[in-house]
Amino acid sequence: MNKKEMELRQDKADALKRMRNLLDQAEDAGRPLSASEQREYERLDANVTEFNAQLEGFSADVRRRADLAKQMDGLDKIVNPFPNGARGFGNGGEPDSLGFRNLGEFFYSLANFRRDGKRDERLDRSLELREMTMGTGSQGGYAIPTQFDAVVRQVTPQEAAIRPRATVIPAGDPPDAQLTFPVLDQTAAQNMYGGVIITHTGEGATMTETSAKLREGVLEPKEISAYITVTNKLLNNWQAGSVFIETLLRQAVVGTEDYDFLRGDGINKALGVLNSGAAISHSRAGAGAISFADVHGMLARLLMRGPAVWVASQTVIPQLATMVDAGSHAVWVGGGNLPGIAGPLPSTLFGIPIVFSERNPALGSRGDLMLLSPALYLIKDGSGPVAASSEHIYFLSNKTVFKIVWNVDGRPWLTEPLPLEGSTSNTVSPFVVLN
Repeated sequence: MNKKEMELRQDKADALKRMRNLLDQAEDAGRPLSASEQREYERLDANVTEFNAQLEGFSADVRRRADLAKQMDGLDKIVNPFPNGARGFGNGGEPDSLGFRNLGEFFYSLANFRRDGKRDERLDRSLELREMTMGTGSQGGYAIPTQFDAVVRQVTPQEAAIRPRATVIPAGDPPDAQLTFPVLDQTAAQNMYGGVIITHTGEGATMTETSAKLREGVLEPKEISAYITVTNKLLNNWQAGSVFIETLLRQAVVGTEDYDFLRGDGINKALGVLNSGAAISHSRAGAGAISFADVHGMLARLLMRGPAVWVASQTVIPQLATMVDAGSHAVWVGGGNLPGIAGPLPSTLFGIPIVFSERNPALGSRGDLMLLSPALYLIKDGSGPVAASSEHIYFLSNKTVFKIVWNVDGRPWLTEPLPLEGSTSNTVSPFVVLN
């Protein structure tokens, strides 16, 4: 995509945004468009029509180039600067979604285009300009092919505490739009059923009129950027470099998201469970330690709905390994039918899986041990990941810098702990942290 086409797309997006603002302003005021607003709207609409006509010309050129590439397939081995004669096609079999065989080849093609102007038509098809009416401006880049996006975002339950167990809302259209959803008001001022009152009525008696109390929840994907520096030598050996690049990117994406979902403050990032108003802080029995009383006390405060998981800092392992009950019986390592130190660490605590995370605070800090029901944590995926490259920063060092941008948001479904139905003075939560 050349500079002129990008400017046209930006102008079109600005016009569409202004048109939407005009309609929103009139709707909020409860009136139709004024005469001056109608004239401005019609002028913008005519501009958008002209922009579409010019952009269609660029799209036609891209189609012509792709058709020409197919016809030149037999000559491509001579003139194509990309590995193995690939120009938008697979390697002897069915092509993938864009024709790239792995993530290393995608980055190699991107760097070559930026550095030497050697064009790969596959990049034209991966070019992504996000819808620009979300208030974030123009964010141009090359969308990482879908099959490699799945590799980058792949996460196992042991690698991350929240995403594999949370309720994930996929990116819609437009992907970065704000998502508003209804939430039952289940606070102490209402009840477990959001204000619905149940009464036992006799025959012919008048029923009590009730209504559900609703709150509004909002998720809006926030932008996250990551940078990776790759030597040109490794980049040229893209087949071997692909494993290295994929591993680094996947670890960065998984680690950043999981930290935010656990500890984010909600400012330009997800709101983590640790900072949520729905979290219950259970006071520990003794400073800098974890006792059996702490563990079963946390379990008593958990909302018993859906699968649960313990998320613990690795620094608490010595506390768990030596933990005993009131009778000085080992309860985790070597207790009952559990293996001793010759066996593996137990994978559960009170029958609930335990995950040791490097993202928890250290022993003695609030959140060194958490008991969570992540199904009541909502994640909204947005656009991305999108890639861009630059070799100017480390030009003399023969290195290329890649920037990866993606959008995501997350927050607990509840806003505060819930009162138990049969004992409203006692509260429970899907998110219990050791204070």
